Amino acid sequence: MLSAIDVQKFNTLIEINALINSNYTDVNSLLTEILESATRLCEGEASSLLMVNRENQELRFEIALGTKGAEVKKFTVKFGEGIAGWVAQHNKSIIVNDVINDKRHLSSISERIGYPSTTMLAVPMRSKDECIGVIELLNKKENKIFTQDDLEWLEIFANQAALAIQNARNFEQVRVEIESLQDQIKNDKGYHTMIAKSPIIIEKIDIIDRIAKTDSSVLILGESGVGKEIFAEQIHLRSPRAKAPFIRVNCAALPEGLLESELFGHVKGAFTGAIQTRRGRFELADGGTIFLDEIGDLPLQLQAKLLRVIQQKTFEKIGSEVSVTVNVRILAATNKDIEDQVEKGEFRSDLYYRLNVLPIYVPPLRQRSEDIPELAEFFLKKFIRETKKQFAGFSNEAIEAMLSYSWPGNIRELENCIERACVIGKNSWIRKEDLFLKLGNETDTDEGDRNLKTAINVFKTHFIQKVLEENNWNQTEAAKSLDIQRTYLSRLIKELDIMNIKEN
Repeated sequence: MLSAIDVQKFNTLIEINALINSNYTDVNSLLTEILESATRLCEGEASSLLMVNRENQELRFEIALGTKGAEVKKFTVKFGEGIAGWVAQHNKSIIVNDVINDKRHLSSISERIGYPSTTMLAVPMRSKDECIGVIELLNKKENKIFTQDDLEWLEIFANQAALAIQNARNFEQVRVEIESLQDQIKNDKGYHTMIAKSPIIIEKIDIIDRIAKTDSSVLILGESGVGKEIFAEQIHLRSPRAKAPFIRVNCAALPEGLLESELFGHVKGAFTGAIQTRRGRFELADGGTIFLDEIGDLPLQLQAKLLRVIQQKTFEKIGSEVSVTVNVRILAATNKDIEDQVEKGEFRSDLYYRLNVLPIYVPPLRQRSEDIPELAEFFLKKFIRETKKQFAGFSNEAIEAMLSYSWPGNIRELENCIERACVIGKNSWIRKEDLFLKLGNETDTDEGDRNLKTAINVFKTHFIQKVLEENNWNQTEAAKSLDIQRTYLSRLIKELDIMNIKEN
C-alpha cells in the first residue's frame, strides 16, 4: 500500500504531466514548478537546474531555488567541474551525503555565496540518452541524508523536466517555421513588419490611423533608411483600399524616358522597342494606392503630368491620345529638402502643395532609441532563420554599443549590421565585436537627441523588461535576479513606464 508521501508524489507527477502537455510556451515557469515540486517532495533545502552548453563545455544555472538562489544564477561550471559537472560528463546520477570530503565538490561557489553544502543529490536530464542538463538538490532537511528512493523520484522529475524542454524546443521550432511562412507570405505581397516601441513612433502610428481613412495625398519625409516605405504600407493596409493593389515606384531608379512609361504605360509602336501595349503603374494601381518613392527626383516634365493625375484623375499613355481614368490614392516620399527644391525651381510648387496635404515626418533612428533593441531582436530572428545559425540574443555590451551608436544609415544600416553579426558570430550570444560599429568615429552626433541619460534609460528599460519576462513578470523573483530591492524595482517599472506586453 502506498504511503501518504508516495500518493502526494504521484499526484504531483500527474499535475506536472498535465502542465507539460498543455503549456510549451512558458517553459521557465514550468521548469521552476518541476524543481519546486522535486525539492519539496525530496525534502531539500535548496535546488538548482543547470543547462548544458555543449559549445562552451559549460553548465549554466537556469533556475536556482533557496535563500541564495539569485546569487547562484550568476555562476557557471565547466564540464567535469564540481558534482553537477561530473554528473553531466558521466551522464550518471549520484548521491553525496558527505559533500565536504568529496573530491568532486566545487567549494568555491558555496564559499562565495556563504551557503555551505553538506548533502547533495544530482541527476542528469536526458533527451535521447544525451545529458542536456542537471538537477541537483542540496542539504536534506533536519540533517537527514538523501536515499536511493529520493534519487529514483528525482530521476522521474528530471525526465519530466527534459520532456518539458524538448516539447518547448519543438514548439519553438514550429513557431519559427510558422513565422517564416508568415514572413514569406508578407514578402510575397511586398509588405514589411512594423516595429514600434518608442513613444514618438507610436504617436505617428496614431496619426497614420486617422490619415488612412481618407483619400488625401500624403507626403512622407525623412532621412534615407528610416522606413518611409513601411509607413506608406501601413497607411494603405489601414485604409479602405487595403484589399486593392499597393504599387511601388522608385522615381530615382529609372531614367526619364523609361520612368514615364513605367508610370503611365505606352501603346504599341510608341517608340523603338514598344512591341506591345503596356499598362503603367497608375493603371495597375486603379482602386488602390500608388507609392512614389524619391519623389524629389521626378523630372519636371513628369511632374506636370503627375499634377494632372492628382487633379483630374486622368492621363494618356505614351503614343496615345485616349485619356485613361483611374481612382488612385497617391503617397509620396523623399529624403530631400523639398521646400528648398521648390525655392530653386527644381520642384513644382503646385505639385508640392497637392502632395503635401497630409505631411508625415519619420524621425531618424537616433531620435527613437527605444526602437533599437526591438528592431535588433526582429532582425536577429530573421537572420537566424536565413543563416540557419542559433543565437540566444545580444550580450549587454552589444546592446549598449547599439544604443550608443548614432546610426547614420538608420534602420537599413542596423539591419545590415545584424546580418553581418549573424554571419560572423561564433558564440551563442551576439557580442559587441561582432557588430563592427565604429563608436567614436561617427559623423552625426545629434547630442540633443542622443545623450547619456537617454541611452542609459533605454538600456535599463530593455534589460529590466527582459529579466521580468524571464521571471514570468514575478517582481519578487526579478528583483532577486537583479540583486535589488523589490520596492526599488517597482519604482523603476513605474518611472521607466515598463509594461507587460502580454497584458496589453
